Amino acid sequence: MLETSARLLRLLSLLQTPRDRSGAELAGRLEVDVRTVRRDIDKLRTLGYPVHATPGVAGYRLGAGANVPPLLLDDDEAVAVAVGLRTAASGGVAGIEETSVRALAKLEQVLPNRLRRRVNLLHSVTVTMPAGGPTVDPAQLTAVAAACRDHERLRFDYRGHDGAESTRTVEPHRLVHTGRRWYLVAWDVDRADWRTYRMDRMVPRAPTGPRFRPREAPDVDLADYLSRGVTTGAYRYRARITLHVPATTAAELVPPTIGVIEAVDDGNCLLHTGSNSLDELAVHVGLFDLPCTVHEPAELVAVIRRLTARLTAAIDSR
Repeated sequence: MLETSARLLRLLSLLQTPRDRSGAELAGRLEVDVRTVRRDIDKLRTLGYPVHATPGVAGYRLGAGANVPPLLLDDDEAVAVAVGLRTAASGGVAGIEETSVRALAKLEQVLPNRLRRRVNLLHSVTVTMPAGGPTVDPAQLTAVAAACRDHERLRFDYRGHDGAESTRTVEPHRLVHTGRRWYLVAWDVDRADWRTYRMDRMVPRAPTGPRFRPREAPDVDLADYLSRGVTTGAYRYRARITLHVPATTAAELVPPTIGVIEAVDDGNCLLHTGSNSLDELAVHVGLFDLPCTVHEPAELVAVIRRLTARLTAAIDSR
């Protein structure tokens, strides 16, 4: 049987899972009787940890309180948190880099040597490319997330991809993170349609508006919905290209922020992408380094033919 202090820490660890645990289950895990579990829970409450009892099933769970409970992690969880903090230190949220470094320093200070070696090994052989580009203010990110949760309208000034500025009133639905940028998926009240907005182009106006009744999401897969929106929907030219490789192969080479991959058969897939520049689209087609067939738009086919003839002439003239 564990000593009382060790048992309390173990009990805290068990209560930190996102589900209720019965007294009998806790007693079995701690190798004590149910009465000891009740006494230990009373001790945790005395220390300021709000352990809630679920009526009827005699279950227990840890709620939010004034004190932050010890965060008890197993080996793999501790390594995952450390790696995540290192990644966040180069992320796209303004000001989070320093906070992540401070949190990582605290975590590594208490990591056992065996785990510190695992984390340092991974760090020593990994090169992180800076995210680059605009960042998002964490306070703004939190405020928009709260509006999504509380179903409150948002008003904000917005700068579109073409530089045009406007004021939008929306019913926020979800935030989507692509790994480089943050987007808001929302119902645009004035346009009576779903829209996606880049968070770094938004300047929210306070306060938030009245509450609204949530609408059905525009798509079950919001990541795919966003990918289609940011790669084709906002641009003057929309391209449809067959890549003569399996969809899984294409997905490894074409980021979701560049185009949407649609499987056709085992050896072919469709790429849907877009741009305001035909020259940019033509360059993208060449850089994919994949066998492909360009279907539309017709203007892109013409640009690629002219570019091919010009490059061929440049080689033949040597």
